[in-house]
Amino acid sequence: MSAFFKQRIREIRSITSIISLVLMIISLGALATNGLNMGLDFTGGMVTEVKVDNSISHEKMVETLQPALGQFTNVTHADQAGRWMVRYPIPAEGEQTADLVKVLSPISNQVEVISNSMVGSQVGQDLIDQGGLALMISMLSILGYLCFRFEWRLASGSLLALLHDVVLVLGFFAASQMEFNLTVFAAILAILGYSLNDSIIIADRIRELLLAKQELPIEKINDDAVIATFSRTMVTSGTTLLTVSALWIMGGAALQGFSIAMFIGILSGTWSSISIGTVLPEWLKLEPKHYLPVEIDSAP
Repeated sequence: MSAFFKQRIREIRSITSIISLVLMIISLGALATNGLNMGLDFTGGMVTEVKVDNSISHEKMVETLQPALGQFTNVTHADQAGRWMVRYPIPAEGEQTADLVKVLSPISNQVEVISNSMVGSQVGQDLIDQGGLALMISMLSILGYLCFRFEWRLASGSLLALLHDVVLVLGFFAASQMEFNLTVFAAILAILGYSLNDSIIIADRIRELLLAKQELPIEKINDDAVIATFSRTMVTSGTTLLTVSALWIMGGAALQGFSIAMFIGILSGTWSSISIGTVLPEWLKLEPKHYLPVEIDSAP
């Protein structure tokens, strides 16, 4: 680690904390004004499996189907050559459902509809309810763990860093209006665990230094804790980002939302654990005495 970074670590932590708070406000504003563009998993829609010529590419399928079925049409490859799963919104009342055989005939010599099914709005609402319940249970479990593991001033920094990462991902999807589906929701649950891991490692180091170097101010202790764990954090985040980048590049449209959400969550989780996770305990006046055992008066 460079000497410049060590000398400016406190300044870097403060600046990134301000940036994080600004990004949270922007993300909440995007959520309030735009909302999330819920995918067919939540709103309901049609799912059709078709068989076409083996030479037809994914790009050609999307290029042909989107004008007829709408911009939110999703095409994924099935388990056999030439078979595709087409997901698209239910036509509005009064509109006719597009005939996929006619739509695909110009690009394929043979077009066969293997199956056709509809995901109703009630199923979508059930998924929203179950997803919200899963998110709430996850957050409550994490809150319980943090309260048990750390003193509340230190735990609050980790919890706010966790909320920051989720809000930033949701804000990005609200601002860009990318489809928010089950794979993106799964990425958010994964981000909760990943971000918490980084925050706990730094918080645990802060707790050790609070007991080992009680004469130092909390600002200096936080600086030392970040420096001590920085190499480990960068290696872990870097290797994970490489994996997520490979998914983003090679995974195609089916994994694009998941990959983007994970990429943003890993980046924000890395800097929030360094910035928010350490600065908030300073503002709350965390001191070594909060981790010292309580003295019991033995006098009668």
